[in-house]
Amino acid sequence: QVQLVESGGGLVQAGGSLRLSCAASGSMLSINVMGWYRQAPGKQRELVARITDGGTTNYADSVKGRFTISRDNTKNTMYLRMNMNSLKPEDTAVYYCNIVTHPWGRDYWGQGTQVTVSS
Repeated sequence: QVQLVESGGGLVQAGGSLRLSCAASGSMLSINVMGWYRQAPGKQRELVARITDGGTTNYADSVKGRFTISRDNTKNTMYLRMNMNSLKPEDTAVYYCNIVTHPWGRDYWGQGTQVTVSS
């Protein structure tokens, strides 16, 4: 059974910063890609950023230069740093952790963590 636990969301003022974490657990877990997605009210879920087990990253254009994704493969944990002075009200959403596992490419989702940016 694979479990993803997200943490770090909350209410922050525009221009502030947050760091989200996602810890994955499960027997014989081997993770290929880890990613953050978000869903704002009335909108579709969208990719924010993702990172491979080799460290290759890609970001949505809307967050490039403002957010940084990283992972610790020894702990099966992923982070999303929302840099100081970068958060905007339009970043308000529920942020979901997603992983894609070896060898069959199965993917799993976390329960989501709310990020609210006030103006």
